[in-house]
Amino acid sequence: MDQDLAKGPPPEGVPPVRGGSPPTRTLWRKIREPLAQSRFVKNTIASLLAQFVRLVRLTSPLVAGSARFSGGAYAEFEPGIIALWHGQHLLTPAFYPKRKPLVAMVSRSADAELNALMLEKFGIEAVRGSGGRENARHLDKGGAKALIALKKSLAAGKNVAMIADIPHGTPRDAGLGIVLLARLSGRPLLPVAITTSRRKVLEKSWDKTTINLPFGRSSLVIGEPIFVAADADDAEMERKRQEITAALNAATTDAYRLVDGPR
Repeated sequence: MDQDLAKGPPPEGVPPVRGGSPPTRTLWRKIREPLAQSRFVKNTIASLLAQFVRLVRLTSPLVAGSARFSGGAYAEFEPGIIALWHGQHLLTPAFYPKRKPLVAMVSRSADAELNALMLEKFGIEAVRGSGGRENARHLDKGGAKALIALKKSLAAGKNVAMIADIPHGTPRDAGLGIVLLARLSGRPLLPVAITTSRRKVLEKSWDKTTINLPFGRSSLVIGEPIFVAADADDAEMERKRQEITAALNAATTDAYRLVDGPR
């Protein structure tokens, strides 16, 4: 039995105690929203996140068999579209070469604002929008503007990065937005996966977000480039969507195999 109920009714003239939040929780609710809107607080958190990601990169050397963003067999496919999965993309800024131009699409949601600010700490330009819609012909206004901005960046010789799956949709299943960008720009999709041997998976998150931890090993896998013809019809677009889905899943499997296999 509830102890308060067991004590019986309050004395006459004393109002009953109602259930409610403790004073500290009430105070936190009052200051939480102003803090969340504070540019200074956001920048501070973004800086801390950037430093943590740099620490993970510094203390997690690439294992044998890993690819690299600069030079090598992929130079001829630049500028290209780096395709990533939600929840598996957090290390990308630290592994991408310094002074090599990169423009990344970041969701317009409030939660993604920290991600955009963190990218700026690495000198990466963020374009806000969502390009992962199921029907590429019906992108919202913001998504369409973002795709146009990314297309212009590719035309200017810059690589771009884009999350392939749809926010809060089916994880590890590419949307048509990234395929549309490849068709409009004529540039290849490069399936990319990065992971570390020490990591924490947030099982309750919709995309199984992976928090990579320092002092382990890391791997970077880049799959074979995927091109989309300028005259691709709906059937071909769907086939390419399935192709990039399979290629990204294969790259992810390979990345985990590299770091989790025998040393």
